[in-house]
Amino acid sequence: MGNLVCCVQVDQSTVAMKEGFGKFEKVLQPGCHCLPWFLGKRIAGHLSLRLQQLDIKCETKTKDNVFVNVVASIQYRALANSANDAFYKLSNTRSQIQAYVFDVIRASVPKLNLDDAFEQKNEIAKAVEEELEKAMSAYGYEIVQTLITDIEPDEHVKRAMNEINAAQRLRMAANEKAEAEKILQIKRAEGEAESKYLNGMGIARQRQAIVDGLRDSVIGFSVNVPGTTAKDVMDMVLITQYFDTMKEIGATSKTSAVFIPHGPGVVRDVASQIRDGLLQGSVAHV
Repeated sequence: MGNLVCCVQVDQSTVAMKEGFGKFEKVLQPGCHCLPWFLGKRIAGHLSLRLQQLDIKCETKTKDNVFVNVVASIQYRALANSANDAFYKLSNTRSQIQAYVFDVIRASVPKLNLDDAFEQKNEIAKAVEEELEKAMSAYGYEIVQTLITDIEPDEHVKRAMNEINAAQRLRMAANEKAEAEKILQIKRAEGEAESKYLNGMGIARQRQAIVDGLRDSVIGFSVNVPGTTAKDVMDMVLITQYFDTMKEIGATSKTSAVFIPHGPGVVRDVASQIRDGLLQGSVAHV
C-alpha cells in the first residue's frame, strides 16, 4: 500500500539507500519518506546500524608444531555517516572480516609456543582489531571489540597437558610431604634430646641428693655416737643398703635367680668393694 501512494517506512536503527534510475541519491534515515516510483525513484536496500557479532574459528599451528583452533568474536557495526560506502562497496561483509581475521591469526600464532599463545590472547586480539579497524574503516564499518574467546588444541594435546600439570602437582605434593616429615623428625629428635637432657639432670640431682644425705648421716652419727669414724658410719650405711637390696630382690616375683655369696666376711668384703668403687669413681671424675 505504501508503494502505491509513494510512501516508504524506514525502521529505527536502519537506513535505506534511495536511488533514481539506478543511481544512488541519498541515505534515508528512520521514518516515513515520499518516494515517487513513477519518477524512477526506488529503495535499493536497507542497512542495519545495530551492533553485530561474528564468531570465527581459525585453525593454525603454533611455533612448537601444535595445531590449535583459535576462536575469535568480532563486534562491528556500520557507520551512519558512511552508510553508502558500507552498502555499495562490500557485497559480503562477514566473509571480508573473516578473511582479515584468518590472515592476522595465522601470522601471529605461529610465532608463539602453545603456552605463550594462551598467555598472549589479549595481544593477538589487539593485533586482529588493529588490522580490521584499518581495513574496514575504508568500507564504512567500525570495529567495536575483538575478543579471542578460546584456544583449543587437539584433544590428545590437552590430555598430555593435563597429565603434565598433574605430575607437577604430585611432585610438589611429594616435596611438601617430605619437608613435613623432615620437620617432624627434627622436632622428634629435638624432643628426645631434650628428654634425655632432663633425664640426665634428674639422675644427677638424685645422686647429688643421695650424696648429701649420706654426708649428713655420717656427720650426724659421728656427733651423736662419740668415738665412731666416718669409715665406720659409711660401712654401716653400705651394709644397710646391701640388705635393702637383698630384700628387694627377694620381694620381686619376676626377678630371675641371682646367686650372691653371703656371710659375715662376705658382707665386709662387699662394703670394701662398694667403697673402693665409689673412691675410684670419684678419682676418675676428677
